[in-house]
Amino acid sequence: MTAAGAPPIVFVHGTRFSAGQWSPQLAALQEGFQVAAVDLPGHGARSAQPWSLDAATEIIATAVDSLDRGPALIVGHSLGGYASLEFARRCPERLRGLVLAGASASTRGPWATPYRWVAGLVPRIPADRLARWNDRLLRRLYPRQVVEATIRSGYAFHTLPAAWGEVLGRFDAGAMRHVAAPVLILNGEKDTVFRSGESDFARAHPDARVELIPRAGHLANFDDPDAFTDAVRRFALQLPVRS
Repeated sequence: MTAAGAPPIVFVHGTRFSAGQWSPQLAALQEGFQVAAVDLPGHGARSAQPWSLDAATEIIATAVDSLDRGPALIVGHSLGGYASLEFARRCPERLRGLVLAGASASTRGPWATPYRWVAGLVPRIPADRLARWNDRLLRRLYPRQVVEATIRSGYAFHTLPAAWGEVLGRFDAGAMRHVAAPVLILNGEKDTVFRSGESDFARAHPDARVELIPRAGHLANFDDPDAFTDAVRRFALQLPVRS
């Protein structure tokens, strides 16, 4: 049963993954909240759809509307975090709160150089080989029940160049000024790259705070699903009601 006043929650996955990334959080939160997870364009069930931030924003908005409970808490990881920032700018009336996970680094300037290099390298490696590497890595690092839905959904390596090609050079802490709702910057303690700008991002917003998942890396919701879920739950229940 949904708690009184609890916001609906929409989860937005990171690079190469799909809605399956959020299976631990969906299972843990579905009794107290209306929850949904989306596949971004070019990912998961939308693998054949061309990537664009325009399309990503529309997908998130449709998910919010489908829950039919008013403005939502959006939880975005990595690529999904930057897409969620774009959604927050374009659709402020649909936003009750924002969780940025592994998405508080500027995508402008020198920081972007290695990611441009990776985006150019990935298409040169056969997708089946990349998938096998990812399967082995996830199964070695995490319990099967945490990552199996992600593995089953496959990977969107073909979308990586277009997705990061649009995100790189576009976002910095200034994007926080367009977020008309409270923000939780939720990072893995060891995610040194993607939390590199967390202080700047937090200072750029009047109602933002930083919380770290101890000993976790970039995939903090895999490294410690319970701690990640608890942080989202606590933040959700503290959000002011919006009509």
